[in-house]
Amino acid sequence: MLYLICYALFLSTIKINMRSMLCCCVKSENNKKYAELDSKLERKMVESRRNYPGHRRLKSMDSIIMKFPKLREGLRNIRSVFESYDKDGNGTIDMEELKKCLEELKLSLSEEEVKGLYGWCDVDGSKGIEFNEFIVLLCLIYLLAKPSSESSLESREMGPKLVESVFDPIVEVFLFLDKDGKGKLNKADVIKTLNNEDYPLERSPSHVTNMRFEEMDWGRKGKVGFREFLFAFIGWVGLDDADDCI
Repeated sequence: MLYLICYALFLSTIKINMRSMLCCCVKSENNKKYAELDSKLERKMVESRRNYPGHRRLKSMDSIIMKFPKLREGLRNIRSVFESYDKDGNGTIDMEELKKCLEELKLSLSEEEVKGLYGWCDVDGSKGIEFNEFIVLLCLIYLLAKPSSESSLESREMGPKLVESVFDPIVEVFLFLDKDGKGKLNKADVIKTLNNEDYPLERSPSHVTNMRFEEMDWGRKGKVGFREFLFAFIGWVGLDDADDCI
């Protein structure tokens, strides 16, 4: 009897270890995919300096804040698109709803690419894309995906002009803060840029600039990629007029 109990415990331990190993393998594979996406996005931001000259017109934090009202208007329009694809009205878009959304936008993405972007943007692990995550997802697709010849992020509800009016200024702000042009934000450069001595009346207090960078720097490594910046920047802008902004 004791033998049977020990044998059952042995089998149970093997099953638990196998599940743990499987979870670790899946997690490792996902981390590898996300690291590849991060590197791809970093290269894209380096290349973008040639295509987004608008970042050179930004001089201070005030020049960034002046873009917020128009950006909020664009984000409200994107919210209506989000709600149109949230068929069950639960405030999130699941994988099937996302696939229909991308089909409507005429984006040629493989199922593996869709799953990769979906997981990369589902930062809270809820297995559903919330509105702020949807914005980040669309922006990353706008920058990384290859649209079909028919359209570029275009649907009945959302045309390319809306997409450009929202995402291009955000890219320009990132490029403005990325002073060394390496595709990631450096803490020292960001703080120096937001406290530009050439514009003393527009300088942000040092504790504010430190706090803003910490909101972006999830890993506390002193370096911030575009995805992390985008999540934080959306919060600064505020999704509605009543929301708090920077």
